Amino acid sequence: MTGILLIKKYGTHSALNMFTEYSMTDPGELAPFFGFTEQEVQLLCEKYDMNFDEARAWYDGYELISHRRTGDIHYAMYSPKSVVEAMLRHKFGTYWNQTETYEALKVYIQMDMDGLKDAVVEMLAGASVRINTGTFANDMTTFATKDDVLTLLVHLGYLTYDSENETVTIPNKEVSQEYVNAISTMDWHGVIQSVQASRELLSSLWAGNADAVAKGIDRAHEDISILQYNNENALSCTINLAFYFAREYYTIVRELPTGKGFADICFIPRKLHLDKPAAIIELKWDKSATGALTQIKEKHYTAALHDYAGDLLLVGINYNRDTKKHECVIEKVQKTS
Repeated sequence: MTGILLIKKYGTHSALNMFTEYSMTDPGELAPFFGFTEQEVQLLCEKYDMNFDEARAWYDGYELISHRRTGDIHYAMYSPKSVVEAMLRHKFGTYWNQTETYEALKVYIQMDMDGLKDAVVEMLAGASVRINTGTFANDMTTFATKDDVLTLLVHLGYLTYDSENETVTIPNKEVSQEYVNAISTMDWHGVIQSVQASRELLSSLWAGNADAVAKGIDRAHEDISILQYNNENALSCTINLAFYFAREYYTIVRELPTGKGFADICFIPRKLHLDKPAAIIELKWDKSATGALTQIKEKHYTAALHDYAGDLLLVGINYNRDTKKHECVIEKVQKTS
């Protein structure tokens, strides 16, 4: 039997209940057959002369796990329909809406569930959200909590589930665009305004205009004020959403290990965009932007970008609780490999 959802749950022990189920939340031994594996996509990119880094950014993100006696096997799963279209058309793009429109996603994310909007905004900013999949009734009509809605979105492919940490995230650039499409037709005006303003903010970063970057983040903070803004994690979500357009050119890594700590946010140019500068962003909460910049240097965070050579922006950002404003300092350096 095949299908998107699990077998419907019934409240009686006499119902047929002896199925073995393989799903996006628990794929079992069938995990490598849910889509294209990373190795398969690498071979396709070689055959069709397409850039693998771009394919990964656009269509990867579904992490499935098979639990075996010899140890767990992790599979990076790619959307097969989208990969096929990209290879045949020789162009990376959004092919998701050829099989489903954003209206279907819109129906679910605007449901009146406590915490659902916050969760979607956090994931759009690149964060993961913890959920409980156990209460899901395995249908598309019965929802008791936001976790039920998010679990459905996992089975529909709009989210990916990390079974080890019990968290969900938006898997890739293509699916993320569907969220933007849906939100642009809803009353989430602040969120979409922040996304639209991210082009200008990125240009200000490239130009080294620290004042413009600080003001742009101020606006983003006002636009997405639904997030509880009282720690560095909330600040990180704001920064990531404010720089949403950076995903066009960069692989964005949060808390990149450096050997002497973790760099809060790193923008690493993909191979097709090596003309863009890399960036290391350190965040501070009610301290100082200059102190954040000093930390990048003292802890040698630049060493984490061991495969990168070229222009590098060191960025310190601080949120001042008294003034309720962001402060930014930017320093441009040249990194050799």
